[in-house]
Amino acid sequence: MASSSLSLFFLFSLLSPILIASSPVQDPELVVQEVHRSINESRRNLGYLSCGSGNPIDDCWRCDANWEKNRQSLADCAIGFGKNAIGGKNGKIYVVTDSSDDDVVNPKPGTLRYAVIQDEPLWIIFARDMVIKLKEELIMNSFKTIDGRGASVHIAGGPCITIQYVTNIIIHGLNIHDCKQGGNTNVRDSPSHYGFRTISDGDGVSIFGGSHIWVDHCSLSNCHDGLIDAIHGSTAITISNNYMTHHDKVMLLGHSDSYTQDKNMQVTIAFNHFGEGLVQRMPR
Repeated sequence: MASSSLSLFFLFSLLSPILIASSPVQDPELVVQEVHRSINESRRNLGYLSCGSGNPIDDCWRCDANWEKNRQSLADCAIGFGKNAIGGKNGKIYVVTDSSDDDVVNPKPGTLRYAVIQDEPLWIIFARDMVIKLKEELIMNSFKTIDGRGASVHIAGGPCITIQYVTNIIIHGLNIHDCKQGGNTNVRDSPSHYGFRTISDGDGVSIFGGSHIWVDHCSLSNCHDGLIDAIHGSTAITISNNYMTHHDKVMLLGHSDSYTQDKNMQVTIAFNHFGEGLVQRMPR
């Protein structure tokens, strides 16, 4: 295990020669050094008239007055092991216009579920403020960004987000809370496939065998199990700038000492706020 820390920064790394969805970085210390360099550079650029904050992720896109027209440049702003997560970069912008989730096997165009199951890369944004109560887990397909900037988007009151055996996912700027268990029903995960789902854990964000994942600037609280869980060989992950409150088991990185593929797991945890009402599992 290799780790490095500074204020609100934690780097978690487990290595093994076994290959899974993404090969582990062979020298994780180089990633640590790169993160330190980006933080130091951002802090050196602070000044009276500077838009900088000292946070290299935020400074990367918030200093662009036209960020709303250049949304996909966010994909260039991650740090750490999840830096190469491109999400839906270079794909079409998909605007969610409908907050309903009435049919999880044949989702309606305009809904969030319809967007995330598509095979093509998509950068998903929201037409207005929304509260989305999902009927079942939101099972994502690869190369998707869910970008909540510019709207107040809540995923709450039902099952929440599942990233299972897919790659290149960015989740940014969502309020994820009061997540429940779901399952024992069919759920679509691509335009050509749906399948039976057993009972889900009730996590806010469940990463299961996923790679190149970046979860940034989300607010998470009060879920049935974990707020963010990364298990079953998930790797190349950055969890950054999130605000977590009112929860017991906050974060799980690797689910079992006997599951050897978790030795590949490489996760960067940076600039998160572990707030009031938390009990355990707060790596920092």
